[in-house]
Amino acid sequence: MKIFPAIDLFNGKAVRLFKGDYNQMTVYSDKPWEFAVDFIKSGARHLHLVDLEGAKNGDTPNLSTIQKIIEHTSAFVEVGGGIRSIEVIERYLSIGVSRVILGTAAVTDRDFLLKALSLYGDKIAVGVDIKDGFVAIKGWTEKSQLDAFEFCHDMQNLGVKTIICTDISKDGAMQGTNRELYKKLSESFDLDIIASGGVSSIDDVKALKNLGVYGAIIGKAYYVKAIDINEAVKVANDN
Repeated sequence: MKIFPAIDLFNGKAVRLFKGDYNQMTVYSDKPWEFAVDFIKSGARHLHLVDLEGAKNGDTPNLSTIQKIIEHTSAFVEVGGGIRSIEVIERYLSIGVSRVILGTAAVTDRDFLLKALSLYGDKIAVGVDIKDGFVAIKGWTEKSQLDAFEFCHDMQNLGVKTIICTDISKDGAMQGTNRELYKKLSESFDLDIIASGGVSSIDDVKALKNLGVYGAIIGKAYYVKAIDINEAVKVANDN
């Protein structure tokens, strides 16, 4: 299983939100690339970046910060947050991003999703952010009427290879990940599933690995020192 340390970006800084609430934001560093370097030194080979400003406005306000992170590491970097046009995808890929994550646009703009998949294939992942069983959009500020499992089935049929699935109720809460959700997802779909939200302990990492999940995103648990990235990489056998 692959370990994806997370760096959420806002105004060029590394931050974390509590349950997706922009009003409950903790700033951890004004030099996010230093976190990235530490992650790589700890054995991680993948990074999960989210432009929280982009998630709201569909632009790339943290592009220069992301470029610095890429320049300082040799990691596989995936980026999400407000990617709603081919131009933005190309902007990210041109600076060395390995994979982009479509969230809101995958729900609201089918033509764009299909075009992105046809042009970039497995460089496109889809974020499935779940709130009360439904897919949330627009930086988690709105809940759609799409059942999350039906949406995943649809994505699989369209040729999506990777989904990043977040249980919003668990994100940043340090109460453990939703193991039952990821068990059902793993059993239901032939997709590379990356678990996000609430990965709070090494036991969570072990459990997700045993479920056959493709990857796990570690965010707040690292920043509050509940998980050591080096230990997580070893437990996940991410080598």
